Amino acid sequence: MKCPHCGYIDSKVIDSRDVNETIRRRRECLGCGFRFTTHERIQTSNPVIIKKDQRREEFSREKLATGIRKACEKRPLPTGATEKLVDEIESELHSLGKAEIPSSVVGEIVMEKLKKLDHIAYIRFASVYRDFADITSLKREVDTLIAAKDIASQLPLLPKEEVSVPGRKKRPASSRRPR
Repeated sequence: MKCPHCGYIDSKVIDSRDVNETIRRRRECLGCGFRFTTHERIQTSNPVIIKKDQRREEFSREKLATGIRKACEKRPLPTGATEKLVDEIESELHSLGKAEIPSSVVGEIVMEKLKKLDHIAYIRFASVYRDFADITSLKREVDTLIAAKDIASQLPLLPKEEVSVPGRKKRPASSRRPR
C-alpha cells in the first residue's frame, strides 16, 4: 500500500477490523512512520443496470453515492449516514442475484431507504427520479408522506434550544421559578 504522505511503497498493518461490508485496516508507513487507514471491500461482479431508454450500463457505486449525497445535501444527518445508505443499497442489489437490474428497481430501493432516513431528501430525490410534471404531483407526494404520519420520526429542522419566540427574552435556567 502506497503511503499518502511520502509515497513510499511499503507499509505494515497495525490493526484490522470488520466494519459492515468492508475491512478497516490501520497501517503504518515503513518509510516515514505515517499512520493511515484503508477500507477494503470484496469486489464482486457488478450487475448491469437497464436504463429507461433500454441502454445497459454497469452499476456504479459512485454514481449512486453522488445522487444520494445531492438529495441529502445540507440536511442535519449523522456523519456517515449517506455512506451507510449506499452500502445498504449496494448490498441489496447484489443480494438480488441478478446480472441485469432495471433502473426503476434501483430508484425504488433508494426512495424507500431515503423515506426512512429523511423526508426532505426523499422528496428531493423523488422530484428528480419521478420527474414531477407540476407542483400538483409534488404536493400529492408530500400529502402521501403526511398521511403516513412518519414525520414524527424525522430529525427536527432546528435544535430545540435555537427556537425562540420573538419579543420574549430567555432567562437563565437557574433563575426560572417552578410552576
